[in-house]
Amino acid sequence: MAALNCRSLFHFRFKEARPTIRCSAGQPSPPNIKVVINGAAKEIGRAAAVAVTKARGMEVAGAVDTLFVGEDIGKVCDMDPLEIPIINDLTMVLGSISQSKETGVVVDFTDPSMVYDNVKQATAFGMKSVVYVPRINLETVTALSTFCDKASMGCLVAPTLSIGSILLQQAAITASFHYNNVEIVESRSNSQDLPSADAFQIARNLSNLGQIYNREDITTDVVARGQVLGEDGVRVHSMVLPGLPSGTTVYFSGPGEVYTIKHDITDVQALMPGLILAIRKVVRLKNLVYGLEKFLFKSSDLIWIHPGVLTVSTFRE
Repeated sequence: MAALNCRSLFHFRFKEARPTIRCSAGQPSPPNIKVVINGAAKEIGRAAAVAVTKARGMEVAGAVDTLFVGEDIGKVCDMDPLEIPIINDLTMVLGSISQSKETGVVVDFTDPSMVYDNVKQATAFGMKSVVYVPRINLETVTALSTFCDKASMGCLVAPTLSIGSILLQQAAITASFHYNNVEIVESRSNSQDLPSADAFQIARNLSNLGQIYNREDITTDVVARGQVLGEDGVRVHSMVLPGLPSGTTVYFSGPGEVYTIKHDITDVQALMPGLILAIRKVVRLKNLVYGLEKFLFKSSDLIWIHPGVLTVSTFRE
């Protein structure tokens, strides 16, 4: 349906102003992006279903998981029914959506071991992918990059969907050029997967800048000094207490001063603005992009380095 663009014009004659309104038929509104959520029964998957339903220009078109099979994703997410049952067969969901010939995106919240095959399936049905799977290894990302290049298909692999976390990591990189001592302290409510993917990401970024940190005790084996991540002396301390928010604090120090950067996530909703941004951006990609930060900063301002991973994006006009 064509959209009407209206504007008010004022014709001046002597001291009188006579307003008129002109309307013209604009371009038809683009169809909604069809979003498939793979891992829909997880907490983040349910939050994603709600966020996509509320977002302009997109809609939930499929839900995949091994839990709550057959149940309506809307009801599972405490919304009105969406008439979309959760199915445990990704191929079946993709096949039904691809027949509509509309733009589709698969959001993958599954497991590192499943990501490669999931992206290949989505590509086979002409759909782009947004991958948020912590602990995905760089070898998988590199293999996906090669595959997406050959297929000219867009894929965004996001180590984090938290915009606040990305801002913290960019600030940490900037600070690392000015301080020689750095420690990461993270807090979590449970001890699963520690050090966290965020801590590894910060350490990886800082370790590619040619800086050696904490020279005074870089070789210490005192357990209380934390774990060294990488070869450049970046240490991480993981604090686990029930009820703690998922937080990351990076401490830098120099002569006479301490510089602290802190970010806390209190709810999975913190990831939803980044997810919606990722879905909107990936539909324009023709290859793989690693990191949501590529869409938050100008390329001239971006100093985040990911070793061994293609980060250049090609946009379709």
